[in-house]
This record gives sequence, structure tokens and C-alpha cells, in this order.
Amino acid sequence: MSNGSPQNIVATDLIQVDPANPDPAAIERAAQAILRGKLIGAPTDALYTLLADPFNLQAVARVFDAKGRENVRALPVVVSDVLMAEELCSELSQRFYILARHFWPGPLTMIVPASGKIPLKVTGNTGRLAIRQLRSKLIAALIERVGQPLISTSANMSGQPTLSNGIELFAAMDGRLDLVLDGGSCVGPGSTTIDITDHYWRVIKEGAISEREIADRLKAY
Repeated sequence: MSNGSPQNIVATDLIQVDPANPDPAAIERAAQAILRGKLIGAPTDALYTLLADPFNLQAVARVFDAKGRENVRALPVVVSDVLMAEELCSELSQRFYILARHFWPGPLTMIVPASGKIPLKVTGNTGRLAIRQLRSKLIAALIERVGQPLISTSANMSGQPTLSNGIELFAAMDGRLDLVLDGGSCVGPGSTTIDITDHYWRVIKEGAISEREIADRLKAY
């Protein structure tokens, strides 16, 4: 368990970006940081997120440390498309494909069985993975440049509200992150999280997509 204080204080850089038309130089700098095991903050289609390499265990540990979060909690992952998701899952049900077709990219996180490719630590030692495709040109560009999925977890200290402004994120987590991509304010409804690993699906957290909308799509399943 983290003690709430980062083990290593780092110099946090701040770069302004246009989330709708991100500068390739900013994407390159952020991608190189992630590939070196660094931790960055960036705007999404709703709030800000923390991004890191899920296959680098030191980077994974840094996420928990920076947030002051218990390392038994799972870390969500973002992908570029369904094909990338398939590589991270041991099996995917018809429910997954129906929901992905209707709600991806968008504010729906699905909990699925993780494949052995994903470090157990990322799944919070559960063997289950929370996965999503964001509706964000900036995040999509980063995933494309890095060439792999990314950890994408709420940009906040554990137990605190997720931040919606780059400057606020920089102020709150200065010394805990290596880089903040400041896209100004981004406010929107959070993601709905649904667990589809069991025989009966269930909504873990309702956000932008209602349980009724999901039920309508899964009537036959």
C-alpha cells in the first residue's frame, strides 16, 4: 500500500496542447516519456487522465505511488480499437462486441477477462481488465505513436475529485508526474463501467451511458 507520498519527487513539465488538433511535437514528447516509463497527465473527452505503460512494472508502480492509491486496485487501460482489445483479453463474449460496436469510441468501460499479456498488477491481482476506447484525438494519437495500449486512470489523488483543468492538475500533482499536457478545461460526464465477465452483466458505475441504454442493446444476451 502506498503511504500517500511519492517515493521520488520529479520535475513536472507543462506543455499546452489543442486536444482537437494536437501538435505532433507534443505527441512525440509525451510518447517518448511514456516509452521511458514516465507518467503523464492529459485531457480526454471528459476529464483529465494519467497515462503510463501497462507493460512496464516500474511505471505501473509509479501510477499507484503518484495517486497514493492502494496497489491492489485495478488500473483501467485504453485501446485504439477492438483489435487491440482482443490482444489483451483471454476471451471476449458477444456482449463485448455488441457494446463496442454501439458505444466505442465513447464513455463505456468494460471489465473483461485479461490475457496473460497484461501484468497481473495492472488488474489489481484479479485477472480482470477494465478497458475502453476513448473519443479523444489526443489519446488516439498517443496510442498510435506508442503502438500499444496505455494505462488511463483518473487524474487525481486517491479519494479526491478527478481534475478537469490542466493547470489545476499541474498544481495538485506537481512533483508526482513527469509531464502534463495542458488542454485547458475539459468537463463532461464520466465513463459508465460495466462488468461482463460473469453470466449476468452488471453496471459497476453509471456515467454518461445509462443502464437502460445498455440493457436495450443486450436484450437478447
